[in-house]
Amino acid sequence: MTAQIFYEVLVGELTLRSGDPGTSYGLILDSARRTRDPQLFQRATEIALQSRSGDAALAAARAWKQAIPDSRDARRLELQILVALNRLPETVEPLRTELAATPQVEKPVLMNVIARNYARATDKKQAASVVEQALSDELKNPAMAAPAWAAIGRVRLAAEDNAGAMDAARKGLQADPAGEAPAVLALDLMDANQAEAEGLVKTFLNNPKANPGVRMGYARELAQDRRYAESTSQLTILTRQYPELPEPWLLLGSLQAQAKQDAAAESSIKKYIALTQKQVDGDERPLAGMTQAYFVLSQTAEHRKDYRAAEGWLAKIDSPEDLTATQLRRAMLLARQGKLDEGRELIRALPGDTPEQQRQKLMAEVQLLRDTKHYQEAYDLLAKASAAAPNDADLIYDQAMVAEKLNRMDDMERLLRRLIAMKPDNQNAYNALGYSLADRNVRLDEARTLIQKAVQLAPDDPFIADSLGWVEFRRGNTQEATRILEAAYKQRPDPEIGAHLGEVLWTSGQRDRAMAIWKEALQADAENETLQETLKRLRAKP
Repeated sequence: MTAQIFYEVLVGELTLRSGDPGTSYGLILDSARRTRDPQLFQRATEIALQSRSGDAALAAARAWKQAIPDSRDARRLELQILVALNRLPETVEPLRTELAATPQVEKPVLMNVIARNYARATDKKQAASVVEQALSDELKNPAMAAPAWAAIGRVRLAAEDNAGAMDAARKGLQADPAGEAPAVLALDLMDANQAEAEGLVKTFLNNPKANPGVRMGYARELAQDRRYAESTSQLTILTRQYPELPEPWLLLGSLQAQAKQDAAAESSIKKYIALTQKQVDGDERPLAGMTQAYFVLSQTAEHRKDYRAAEGWLAKIDSPEDLTATQLRRAMLLARQGKLDEGRELIRALPGDTPEQQRQKLMAEVQLLRDTKHYQEAYDLLAKASAAAPNDADLIYDQAMVAEKLNRMDDMERLLRRLIAMKPDNQNAYNALGYSLADRNVRLDEARTLIQKAVQLAPDDPFIADSLGWVEFRRGNTQEATRILEAAYKQRPDPEIGAHLGEVLWTSGQRDRAMAIWKEALQADAENETLQETLKRLRAKP
């Protein structure tokens, strides 16, 4: 760098500090052109971007590319700026050039970058079209077709073209049945409620070369959808094939604990802890997932009434973010030992300077009271909080649900109608009120109308579908009830939905099928109140 260039750069930086980015940009860019220095071109571009001058940033990036035609950094920066400016058609040729210059082994990573960048474009539909056009050569390459289709599918998904994204995932897996990228796209499409996507994931997992991360993602999706038995099955396969991976052991142990398989849960969680600590060379600092592991071990100890061991596991948790949850678990342990007041004091002693912290403490105390069936105290607490914040819809809803537990149906209905008047688009309020009427077998026409309104507001909610199936059963429409409940249970095999479906099947004479559903529901949650009440009333023993 000559003295003259050094002086120009120095003046450019001082000018920027004094609040004149335009002059600074000009000086730095002029120096960059004369020296062909990539760092100066980069700096000129940064100054333009900081001053929100997209055209100037593009001019600097193109000047860089003109001065150093082989610079991939210049070309990639130009692409990013063009996408940010929504000048998408201009990106086709530079993107093709960048793909041609990228070694084959690096292209899958580049495909992910392309998908991420173009998904941020303002005109996402045009972005999807441009990416497909730019990747036309890669789609013809057997080694690159799968990640290329996955990139196209991700941009289509960002454009809310779920059908187009499904088509891309399908074509990607046809090009390479072991292609991880289209399989991960199919997993995301499962989350977007695309029915066909799960079939693509299963086909991928049948391949011996299937990446274990995809099976783990599938197991998570199944657990999220409360398909616990299927999730456990996938995790069992994963832990057998890759016993050294920690994460599957954590989710498997959590599901086993939920199913009251305490010995198996403890074994799985301790395996997770040992593998995690081994991977970090014995460093016992808090790690991702460790808090969940200690919670599960505390829960299994609580099940066998070993409260000292349960507290011992909680004592290992050293995470400020999980303080409220940890103290709530401690409070539950105290309540189980007949020390409810001490448990409530433990929650009230939590830090609570901000409104959000105060709310967390309130809801934790309410949860403690509800879990220990002290419904009147929970109701009074919610009523007091709701009086102080009369427009808080969540408080009104929670108070209504506790009123139902107290059999104060008039209060529940009053609160829910108040919530509907306040929030006419609150599907949970319509559903709760309609279900309550149907469950008590009263005002069934009104119950059906309320639940149908909830369906209109949330057509894909399986719990609202459960309410609709239940009201049809109460109205004597057993065939329609069975159809609705079967679909709801397939979408979300929740114990409460299973309880209702089982009763409809039992009543219609399909007792073996009912028993199978109830047995599956018991494995998911043996303590579910609706399920237990149903089995007791029908004198059924799955």
